[in-house]
Amino acid sequence: MFGKGLLKGLKYTVSNLTKQNVTTRYPDEPIEMPDRFRGIQKFYPEKCIVCNQCAAICPTDCIQLTGKPHPDPNKKGKIIDTYDINFEICILCDLCTEVCPTEAIVMTNNFELSEYSRDELFKNLEWLDENDTNVREENKA
Repeated sequence: MFGKGLLKGLKYTVSNLTKQNVTTRYPDEPIEMPDRFRGIQKFYPEKCIVCNQCAAICPTDCIQLTGKPHPDPNKKGKIIDTYDINFEICILCDLCTEVCPTEAIVMTNNFELSEYSRDELFKNLEWLDENDTNVREENKA
């Protein structure tokens, strides 16, 4: 009984040695994410009209957006002053990108946001503007 079970186990092991691995060597090889993957946002400040729709629809209130009047008195509207996202509580739900009328905020395929401190998860306008890693082809400006 012991010999038959051992041979059966060895047969299974040897047959699986020739199969291709399904795992990836992650930090060395990048992972291809699906097209509609919801990753970290990319922000285009030149497109923002400070309508506050992204901050209003956010279910976790992680978006802080402020604007100031346009410096040219002949032009209406506001220009963006600050845009901050707290990724400590952001659930990457994609609602902020769906309601943006000018597509100033888009989702990327970037998911790497690990930090050593929670304070580093507060990302500002400059960081979000420079977040060009894995921007989807349809969202590139």
